[in-house]
Amino acid sequence: MKRAEKATRIGEILDDLYPTPPIPLDHTSPYTLLVAVALSAQTTDKKVNEVTPGLFAVADSPEKMAALSPDEIHHHIRQIGLAPTKARNLSAMAHQILDAGGDIYADWDFLESLAGVGHKTASVVMAHAFGVPAFPVDTHIQRLAARWGLSNGTTVERTERDLKAVFPINTWNRRHLQIIFFGREYCPARYHDLLGCPICAWAATKKRISEEAAG
Repeated sequence: MKRAEKATRIGEILDDLYPTPPIPLDHTSPYTLLVAVALSAQTTDKKVNEVTPGLFAVADSPEKMAALSPDEIHHHIRQIGLAPTKARNLSAMAHQILDAGGDIYADWDFLESLAGVGHKTASVVMAHAFGVPAFPVDTHIQRLAARWGLSNGTTVERTERDLKAVFPINTWNRRHLQIIFFGREYCPARYHDLLGCPICAWAATKKRISEEAAG
């Protein structure tokens, strides 16, 4: 089966299971979404959602965040991974935004220039704050794309290009969320029975199935 044919079938399954997938990070504005996504690196969405209410109660805008010291920001996010670095980044990011006029706007170069913001974070904000077609890829999506034979899975950049090539552009913004939810519910990283998976059972190669069974 060709990649495009696989992608069509996978898309039908994902649309059936998750027709309107929610954004798993709690937010109320483009800025709070940006902050939540930046905090989610190497941290679960659940943990981010536990700490952001306290943070956003005192700093839900660049102006309010810039008024806090990195130590004060760290106090609110200390339970998440890489908290000291993320606190410094949030402080620097807030000042960068203020220097640029005070608003978050739909520009790739601007978003990716912000402290602590990489292409994946910028992609989430572009997709879900501004409706710009994007396909954010993290290590979880990279793993599933490789399992399903949609990408060679060597880098997230290559995986993003491969997924954009096989899924229609009007599906990208929901498709990456659907893959995340599918991974959590049906396709975990460890101890996964590929033959019992609604997608891996037919999309994964025999070699891939045997390799994961042996591992």
